[in-house]
Amino acid sequence: MAQSPAHKFGQIIGDLLENSMEVPLRSFVNKNPRLYLDKKGNRPARGTKKKVAWTDLNGNVHDLDFVIELDGSEHKIGTPAVFIEIAWRRYTKHSRNKAQEIQGAIAPLFETYKNYCPFIGVVLGGVFTTGSLKQLESLGFKILYFNYDTIVEAFVVEGIDAFFDEDTDVQVFQQKVDAVENLTPQQVQNIKNKLIELKSDEINNFIKYLSDTVARTVSRVIVIAIHGDQYEVNSIQDAIDYISNYKSKKSVNVLLGFDIYIKFNNGDRIEANFNEKERAIQFLSNYK
Repeated sequence: MAQSPAHKFGQIIGDLLENSMEVPLRSFVNKNPRLYLDKKGNRPARGTKKKVAWTDLNGNVHDLDFVIELDGSEHKIGTPAVFIEIAWRRYTKHSRNKAQEIQGAIAPLFETYKNYCPFIGVVLGGVFTTGSLKQLESLGFKILYFNYDTIVEAFVVEGIDAFFDEDTDVQVFQQKVDAVENLTPQQVQNIKNKLIELKSDEINNFIKYLSDTVARTVSRVIVIAIHGDQYEVNSIQDAIDYISNYKSKKSVNVLLGFDIYIKFNNGDRIEANFNEKERAIQFLSNYK
């Protein structure tokens, strides 16, 4: 089935937004030789797969627009430091569903790689409700928002009227699609440049949040060695009675494990627990 002009024009805008964001992200990555920007396309480390995809702890695969890896390369998958999704929606009635879709893709990955406390961000274009934005923010997402008027203004630089609504005729959509497809590569670049220019302050703030996460340093580490004999009971009341009557001993030889708390200078915090010394040491070695 042929793609409708309306759908195709929406896809053009979404692709333009994604391609525009590659510029500031790549500029950031190029300043740190340990970082690698992964996006859709050929990459030997993925074999024949062109999509950027990561698997969560439940075995579910999630496609993403951009992932910045620590110590990754064309031939090696690194450690995920940044997950970013790009989304475009024209109407508010679709924004809540898209926000939930993004949440469903990135939140499980954040949980899977929580010991690395990655940056999770979303670049939104078009029209999103305040509720959908707050929903993502409440889950720890940093949001870069290109509102619809900004996108329309960027196209004006090459004389294209990108405005449309639910009453726009199919033929009008086709004219918009034809106008974009007749642009030279330089003219397309001019639209991208204008889009970046119009949101330069917001982009800089977004990159700063990202940079603070990637460049964070450890400010404090708390290690709690857990000693004691394991005591199993069959009811909550039995457990309460045990704790109430428990008397600490001056010397206990049984090591049950380690609780580790790492605090970073940007406010991030990681909590982990291990039953074995070797695993605890291996975990801490990731942050040296």
